[in-house]
Amino acid sequence: MKTMLAIDIGNTNTHLAHFRKNRIIKTLTCATKSKLSQATLRKFSSRSENENAIVVSVVPAATRALEKELLRLTGRRPYIIGKNIKIPMRSLYRDPRSLGQDRLVNAFAAAALYGAPAIIIGLGTAVTFDVVSKDKRHLGGMILPGLELSLGALSKHTALLPRVILEDPKELLGRDTKNSILSGIVHGYAGLCDALTRKIKAKIGTNAVVIATGGNARLISKYSKEIKIVDPKLTLKGINIIYNSRKRGTVLS
Repeated sequence: MKTMLAIDIGNTNTHLAHFRKNRIIKTLTCATKSKLSQATLRKFSSRSENENAIVVSVVPAATRALEKELLRLTGRRPYIIGKNIKIPMRSLYRDPRSLGQDRLVNAFAAAALYGAPAIIIGLGTAVTFDVVSKDKRHLGGMILPGLELSLGALSKHTALLPRVILEDPKELLGRDTKNSILSGIVHGYAGLCDALTRKIKAKIGTNAVVIATGGNARLISKYSKEIKIVDPKLTLKGINIIYNSRKRGTVLS
């Protein structure tokens, strides 16, 4: 039975998912810096002649390495979103080439799955906000350092503050250094998400649906009042939707 392999190469992690009839049948996550070995791909891939691999990436070197491994394994190159596949959504970015394709995938997927207007908050290596208008155009967004980057900077640039592992804070007012940092980071980013979301809603409409995705989406959503939907697999789902929509005008070459 025909399957599709969706691959999302992020700065920190690479996520893979097999889709069959729009349903995820298995997933895999590995560190991007470790690259995807042929052995890993051989174990995960179905190696079916009917299987296409579709990639969205923000790490060009990892994309090139993955293309080589898939070519060796299957004899076929993957389709790269932004190169072989055009996302059927207009962006108002001044230079669309500078927009991360993963962000546009998320914007397209959010509008397709949850409606528009929409605000998509990506809580990964960076925190990104992407905004979709009611007529399903990508209006632009915001980028700021992610939670782990902030934690790393805090310990790196101070003499006494330790590096802590991100988790739920035990108390709002931390009574030790670790929980003071955790409370500041978690409640601080949740408050930041809520404040920026309210600013965006004032511009595009209070009925905008707010979707969080990325590795820290579940954590921050617990402390946010504005985030209503958490979908960690939004990018993978978007890859699948875009691949399937190629018959309705998406370019696939």
